[in-house]
Amino acid sequence: MRYPFLLYNQNIDHAPIFPDLSGDPYILDLSDKKTMLAGIDFSDQRAFQTWLEKRMGDRYAWGVADYLEPRKLLLQDCPQMVAENRFYHLGLDIIVPLRTTLHAPLKGIVHQAGYEEGNGNYGGYVLLEHEAEGMDTFYSLYGHLSMDSLPANGTILSAGETFAEIGDFHENGNWFYHTHLQVITRTGVQKGFVEKGYCAPEDLLEMQTLCPSPLPLFKR
Repeated sequence: MRYPFLLYNQNIDHAPIFPDLSGDPYILDLSDKKTMLAGIDFSDQRAFQTWLEKRMGDRYAWGVADYLEPRKLLLQDCPQMVAENRFYHLGLDIIVPLRTTLHAPLKGIVHQAGYEEGNGNYGGYVLLEHEAEGMDTFYSLYGHLSMDSLPANGTILSAGETFAEIGDFHENGNWFYHTHLQVITRTGVQKGFVEKGYCAPEDLLEMQTLCPSPLPLFKR
């Protein structure tokens, strides 16, 4: 059975990535159509974090920013995105405080954990491989993590087991506090989408077979 339909199987143990979330999420629209972002200097992520915390206030303890948003304005200072015209977001950004612990949504193995340097990149990241009898193997990717919390490659995780923490600016690719959750198929891994959190317009028609929506994997 392929993702996401395997999540409907009652024999699959599906756990929340952040089990302590409470209340409604703050919806952060980072798309190009959001004119309120036009005056923000995204190269100063500390200032953006302050702006975001003021917007969330006491009402919201966590937030999300959407899958497949076009983010050319946000990424205009990221040469790796500009050069390849990659502005469509392939993950779900889950906004939580610094050092919040991540939990494996399904049983899996740490296929890869490491550090991608450069502003606008993942910083600390973990790629989990999910494999079980009767389902197509797929991967879940988590970016913007702290370096000292990364698990060793080959670590076996149960659903709900902790494996990393949200990282600070100096180690998370210089981003506001969140993790980028991305689902990648075997074909997507073969085509290099572990290194691509954004895609070009011409890639969109293939996304269901390369990097399908991570929303079903993100459980409250």
